[in-house]
Amino acid sequence: MQALRRDVDGLLTYEYIANHIDSLDAESLDGLVDNMISVDLSGQFTASAARYLHAIDAAAYQPAISRLVASTIDKDREHRYLPDILNSIYGPDYADRAAELSASDNNFRRIYKRLYPNSII
Repeated sequence: MQALRRDVDGLLTYEYIANHIDSLDAESLDGLVDNMISVDLSGQFTASAARYLHAIDAAAYQPAISRLVASTIDKDREHRYLPDILNSIYGPDYADRAAELSASDNNFRRIYKRLYPNSII
């Protein structure tokens, strides 16, 4: 983990999470998420980590996923990664369920309003 102090963009942290997912406890994962959030300026790796953790075990990693998604929303000003989050985390039918998801998930609402600012939800 010492090498992660040299992580300049989140890639090393993402790789560490992916390579050590079976041995990470909640506290270690929280520290890694903190590190990634602080160094990833574009949201690229926070988005990738959120999608990865969601694919591995969405329920078990929900707190980390939520923090990573919130950070991606703040950082992805050019909307490069937000569409992938909508599709992979909320499902390909997210648009059909937009009102329901918006009412129950603040991160979904924030992403949807960023991507579809003229939407009525």
